[in-house]
Amino acid sequence: MAELRSRRSNLAVPGSNPRFLEKAKGLPADQVFLDLEDACAPLAKPGARKNIVAALNEGGWGEKIRTVRVNDWTTEWTFQDVLEVVGGAGANLDCIMLPKVQDAAQVKALDLLLTQIEKANGLEVGRIGIEAQIETAQGLINVNDIAFASDRIETIIFGPADFMASINMKSLVVGALHPDYPGDPFHYILMQILMAARARGVQAIDGPFLQVRDVPAFEEVAKRSAMLGFDGKWVLHPGQIDAANEIYRPSQEDYDHAELILDAYDWATSEAGGKKGSAMLGDEMIDEASRKMALVIAGKGRAAGMERTSSFTPPEA
Repeated sequence: MAELRSRRSNLAVPGSNPRFLEKAKGLPADQVFLDLEDACAPLAKPGARKNIVAALNEGGWGEKIRTVRVNDWTTEWTFQDVLEVVGGAGANLDCIMLPKVQDAAQVKALDLLLTQIEKANGLEVGRIGIEAQIETAQGLINVNDIAFASDRIETIIFGPADFMASINMKSLVVGALHPDYPGDPFHYILMQILMAARARGVQAIDGPFLQVRDVPAFEEVAKRSAMLGFDGKWVLHPGQIDAANEIYRPSQEDYDHAELILDAYDWATSEAGGKKGSAMLGDEMIDEASRKMALVIAGKGRAAGMERTSSFTPPEA
């Protein structure tokens, strides 16, 4: 299993605000995405591109994943966004986020453009990833094709606000449950995105919660997608970062248990352990399916920098 890059907290930072760009460098988010889309007024976009290039090239981002959200392909800004940002700071950029993805062709177009800019600027071809944001009914219908549209795809992201508008949902509270609906109106959408991401072998990221000062409500919403298996969530305010980092990582108990399962299974299937296909770990029987489940939890814990507090001791013969 490939090592994951942790994306528990994905901090939105307006590209038009140099002060916010500088502040974001010191915040404990796993990923930052410097925004050229909704967070920037049309007249501010040209200046925002220059701000973002400067901020990326100045460095100071630590281990954060550095992403830039460009404008979607239906606008007049997308080409220039990608050209200026990747041409100016491609060596210091990890991913381009493409919003409002409608079909696989839009991802392929971005892939081709990135390849040309990388070649023209002497950058490693294919290193910059693509994060695809699903924000419309059409995008959700095509999400499986979108997930497989490019080898650059690293995440599939849910964009709830535009999606709610796309399907005429009768609510203005983005990402939260509604008292008039006896269930979770976003469950089907989240599961479609999650299935596409997992089939492709990439990460699934939940979208923002707009009541930024209500951290308990953010936690309630985040726990639902984390329980399904999502890898992280957007954060719009520094106050949401710690909550996201905690919710989208395993508990210490689960992480330790997963590592013990992996150690115990490796030993049981070895020559010394008797080459058994299943074994007991305490009162629990483990097998290959247990190993696969444990790999998921252990992978997320390792990506989050967690350390074990227990160790495996082979049973005496």
